[in-house]
Amino acid sequence: MTTTVEGAPLVVPNFDDEESTGRKLAIICSKGTLDMAYPGLILGNAALGEGIETHLFFTFWGFDMINKKTQSSLKATLLGNTAMHLPQGLGGIPGMTHLATSQLKKAIAELDIPEVPDFLDQIVASGGHLWACRLSAEMNHLTEADLRDDIEGIISASDFIEMTAGAQLLFI
Repeated sequence: MTTTVEGAPLVVPNFDDEESTGRKLAIICSKGTLDMAYPGLILGNAALGEGIETHLFFTFWGFDMINKKTQSSLKATLLGNTAMHLPQGLGGIPGMTHLATSQLKKAIAELDIPEVPDFLDQIVASGGHLWACRLSAEMNHLTEADLRDDIEGIISASDFIEMTAGAQLLFI
């Protein structure tokens, strides 16, 4: 018996099914600040928990998340970030970036959320795929040796679009 809502079949999820959902999620991580690293990681991790094939593509400043030299030292800043709800002029005071970063790291740790490198480890261990943008690598003069060992490749944007055909796409 099929139940319908306004003529469309009602989809009832089967939470006992451990098979892949057949769904794909492609997340483009373009930001390298601490506060902008977590949205893609959290959404990717959540998707993997739901059995969704998940691909993260790191481009432009998002490369800081996968660069061995920078992934453990991402910063948060007040400058240009009105969501911090503090006067923008404070961002220019020496030490404010350090303060904002340490406060955000403390809040993240209190919620038991892993730091960026550990979160990426968790995503890979759960079956997630990490890809680096070829153009960004060339612009920054980086090679695979400069990146995390679990990056599956440095690929073009076209390659990423092809491999994630039909995926839900998020640009962060």
